[in-house]
Amino acid sequence: MRANYESSRAFKVRGRVQGVGFRWWAQHLARSLGLKGTVRNCADGTVEITFRGAREAVGEMCARLEVGPGAAHVAGLEELEPPDEFPSDFRIAF
Repeated sequence: MRANYESSRAFKVRGRVQGVGFRWWAQHLARSLGLKGTVRNCADGTVEITFRGAREAVGEMCARLEVGPGAAHVAGLEELEPPDEFPSDFRIAF
């Protein structure tokens, strides 16, 4: 029954998103929203983020990703296929 109230999303975030605290900001926000998932820097200068949780929390995370933290400049979000499995919390992947 719980799956009916959860959703999962995954994105590649483009723009000035590395070296500006994006991963730490995403981790803090996701944990405050009760989401599970990961965020990591990619070799091409983007950030990849996956998350799962209550639909309302997932919607809030999506909206906030469009802006990012103050020092970042999000140029766009590319939606990816979310993974089948998630960690038990939200963490930065290295």
